[in-house]
Amino acid sequence: MAKQKEQEPEQKKPSGLTVFFNRFSATITKVTGGVYAFIIAIVIVIVWGVTGPLFNFSDTWQLVINTGTTIVTFLMVFVIQHSQNKDTVALQLKLDELIAASQASNKLINVENLTDEELDVMKKFYSNLSNITKKEKENKIHSLEEEEQKEDKMDSLQKENAEENNGKK
Repeated sequence: MAKQKEQEPEQKKPSGLTVFFNRFSATITKVTGGVYAFIIAIVIVIVWGVTGPLFNFSDTWQLVINTGTTIVTFLMVFVIQHSQNKDTVALQLKLDELIAASQASNKLINVENLTDEELDVMKKFYSNLSNITKKEKENKIHSLEEEEQKEDKMDSLQKENAEENNGKK
């Protein structure tokens, strides 16, 4: 019997513009995040400052730096945000793969799709688990399933106690 191939989701071929922008944003992000870009930015500011007396510190002289920095900042917001989004998705997929491949709980695989309020609840839950582990001073791994089992046991014990108390009355 032949092994069946795992079906992978059908991928659309990215448009030429998408491929170009991915490469462009990756290159720009890498270049502008380097030491040479910082040095060039400092040199531009120094040259602009030194030329101030030549232009009598005119409005036009000030407008040049203001316009230049505004345009660069405006464009860089989109380039950096694109790179950040792509990196975040790639990292999330890698983490999802590690969770799926391990014996860890897979309930957090799509945690990035939760609302801010739901994330706050999850954060508090895991903070509590961390506190429990510190109190027990064990290297015991806690999971969502383990905590749910504890809660189920507590609920069962409370119901039994309530039934016993009702039976005694």
